[in-house]
Amino acid sequence: MAQETFTFQAEVSKLLAIVARSLYSDKEVFLRELISNASDACDRLRYLSLTDPSLLDGSLKITIVANKKAKTLSISDNGIGMNRTELTETLGTIARSGTQNFVEQLSGDSDHELELIGQFGVGFYSVFMVADRVDVLTRMAGEDGAWLWSSDGRGAFTIEDAERDGQGTTVTLHLAKGEGEFLEEARLSHVVKSYSDHIGLPIVFIGKDGAETTLNTASALWTRGKKDITEEQYKEFYHHAAQAFDDPWMTLHNHVEGVLSYTNLLFIPSSPPFDLFDPQRKQRVKLYVRKVFITDDCEDLLPPYLRFLRGIVDSEDLSLNVSREMLQNDPKLAQIKTGLTKRVLGEIKKKAEKAPDDYATFWRTFGAVLKEGLYEDPANRDRILELVRFRSTRGDDLIGLDTYVEAMNEGQDSIYYITGDDLGQLGASPQLEGFRARGVEVLLLTDAVDEFWIPALGSHGGKPFKSVTLGAADIDKIADKADGLEKDGDKAKKKPNVGPLISVFKEALADAVKDVRVSERLTDSPVCLVAGEGDMDMRLERMMRQHQRVQEASTRILEVNPTHPLIKRLNKLAKGKGTNIGLMADAAYLLLDQARIVEGEPVADAAAFSRRLAAMMEKGLAGEIISAKAQK
Repeated sequence: MAQETFTFQAEVSKLLAIVARSLYSDKEVFLRELISNASDACDRLRYLSLTDPSLLDGSLKITIVANKKAKTLSISDNGIGMNRTELTETLGTIARSGTQNFVEQLSGDSDHELELIGQFGVGFYSVFMVADRVDVLTRMAGEDGAWLWSSDGRGAFTIEDAERDGQGTTVTLHLAKGEGEFLEEARLSHVVKSYSDHIGLPIVFIGKDGAETTLNTASALWTRGKKDITEEQYKEFYHHAAQAFDDPWMTLHNHVEGVLSYTNLLFIPSSPPFDLFDPQRKQRVKLYVRKVFITDDCEDLLPPYLRFLRGIVDSEDLSLNVSREMLQNDPKLAQIKTGLTKRVLGEIKKKAEKAPDDYATFWRTFGAVLKEGLYEDPANRDRILELVRFRSTRGDDLIGLDTYVEAMNEGQDSIYYITGDDLGQLGASPQLEGFRARGVEVLLLTDAVDEFWIPALGSHGGKPFKSVTLGAADIDKIADKADGLEKDGDKAKKKPNVGPLISVFKEALADAVKDVRVSERLTDSPVCLVAGEGDMDMRLERMMRQHQRVQEASTRILEVNPTHPLIKRLNKLAKGKGTNIGLMADAAYLLLDQARIVEGEPVADAAAFSRRLAAMMEKGLAGEIISAKAQK
C-alpha cells in the first residue's frame, strides 16, 4: 500500500500548539511518556499471552538507542504493537470520552494544561517538544505486516507499509537543534531513574559498541517495602499509573497477608480526574495477579463512589483464568473489595481527624462522589457518614452531622436543609429568613446526589431530615438562641391579620397555586414558594423535569409575610370598599412570578408578567406625581 497522508483531528492540532508553547520547561517528560506507553504495551501482551503463549517473543523489555551522528533517539519495546487502524486512532485523534471538554479547558495556564494533557492519555505528543520529526514503526503481535507512522507535528501525518523484525513498537525522534543532551547516556539515565525507576521491566540503554546497560531497578514498585521507597518514587509511580501530572493527596501502600493475600498501592489525586463524573462511573485502578496486568476496568474491585482512586491492586490468590465472567463471580475479589473499601475509608477518616484543613480540600474535590456511597453502600454508610462535611448558614467552616446535632437549638427536633445549584443563591434564599432570625442552623446542599442520599438515610441521631422548602416551617416552638424562648401567644400578637389579602390572592391565583397562607419562615421578603407536605422537593422536581422524568411542574404553596410593608399595604387595599380586583390580581401574579424567579424558575407567562409590571410601575409613578404636586 502506498504512503497515505492524513490530517490531525482538530483537537490534536490545538494540543500540539499547546505542547510547543506551554511545556517547554518540562520537556524531559517526553521520555517518561514514551517509556510508560512501552510498559503498557508489554503489560497488554503479557495479559494476552495467558491464553495464547505463542504471542510472547522472548523476554519483555524496553530499549533506548541514541545515534549521535544521525541525531536520533529511539525507544523500542517488544509488546503488543499496533495495526494500521489502531495507529491511526491512537496517534491521529484523542479517542477518549470528554474530548470536547478537554479542548475547552486548554486555557493557556501551562501547569493546568500539563495536568490535563496527562489525564487525557495523550502524553505521546510531548515528543514534539524536542523533535522536529517523529517516526513510529510498529507491528502487532500475531500479524506479519508492519506500519510506519511519520509526522512533523504541524498538522498532518503519513502512514505506509513497512518491515519490522518482531512485534512491538519503535519510536524514533529526529531531535531538533539544541536538543543534543538527550543523546547522552548520563542524561538519559538520570531521566529514567527520576521518572521511570518503578517500571517492572528492564529499561536497557544500548551504546554505540552494542553494550547494554540497564538503567532502572526493573522491579515493580509495589513489591518493595515502604522503607525502600522514596516520596519521589511514589509520586512518579502515581504519574505513571494515573497518567497525571499533579501530586497525590494521599498514598496508601499495604501488604495484606492471611487467608487472602494482596498488595495495594493506591493514590487519592489532589485534582479531580477528567472523567470523575462520566455517566459510566468507571474506576481506573489496575488489577494485577502475581504481577501480571489483568485489567484497568474491573468494576468489582472497588465501589463506584471510590472511582477517584488511582493505582494498582496485585493479588496472589486470584486465578489467572481471567475471563470477565469468572472474575466477576470470584468470591475472593469480593473479599478484596470489602477489605480495600474499609481501609480506604479508615485512612481518609484518620486524615480528617488529624488535618481538618487539608481534609477540607479533599472534601471540596471529591465530597460529591463520596456521598454516593450513602445510598449505594448501606454496609459502609456509618463509615462514610463520619467523613461527610457540609456548608451551613452558621459560617464558612465545614461541619459534620454530629456537630450539627450537638449545636441544635432547644425545641428543635429536625435537621434542616435546603438544596440548590449555587451556594450563594442558596444563602440568599427567602426560605431561610425565619431560621436565621432564630439562630437555627440550616445545611446548604448543592450536589445533585443530595436529593437521593437524604431519603435513603432518613434521619441521623434520632433527628429526621427536613427541607426548609417543604411543608410548614413549624419553627415557632424553637428557642431563639439570641433572645431566648418566646411564647407562642406573644409571637402571634406581633403578626398582623392578613386574612382579607389571603382570600383575594386565593381567588385571583385560583389553580396557579396549591394554596396561599401566612408564612412562619419569612422576615424580610414579601413572599416565597414552598412545596406541600408529601410533595416532591422543588429542586428534585426541577432535576427530574430536566431529564424528562417529570413533564409538568407541580403547583406550589405561596407564603406571604404579614409583616412586610408591601403585604400590609395590599392587605389594607383588600379590606377597603370598592377593591380594584384587577389591580389585586396583577399584584398577586407579580408576587407569584417574583417568587418563581427567586427559585430559579421561569415565569409562567413572560408577556403577561411584562404587562403587569409596566402597569404597576405606571400606577406607582402616577401616585408619586400626584403626591409631589400636592406637596407643592
